[in-house]
Amino acid sequence: MPNGYNARAAEFHELAAHAHRAAAAHHGKGDHMSGHELSRQAMEHANKAHEASQQAFGESQKAAGKNSKS
Repeated sequence: MPNGYNARAAEFHELAAHAHRAAAAHHGKGDHMSGHELSRQAMEHANKAHEASQQAFGESQKAAGKNSKS
C-alpha cells in the first residue's frame, strides 16, 4: 500500500503547488483577498501531503520489517 500513500502525497503536493502559483498571480494583480484564500488552500494541501508522506513512510517501515523477518 505504500505506493497508494505516495501517490496521494504527490497529488497533494501538486495541488499545493498549483494553489501557490494561483495565489501569487492574484497577489501580483492586487487581488489580495483571493490570493489569501488560495494561500490558505495551498497550506491545507501541503499539510495533507505531509500526512500522506508520513503514512507512506510508516507503511514502508512495516513492509520492511515484515520482509526482514522472512
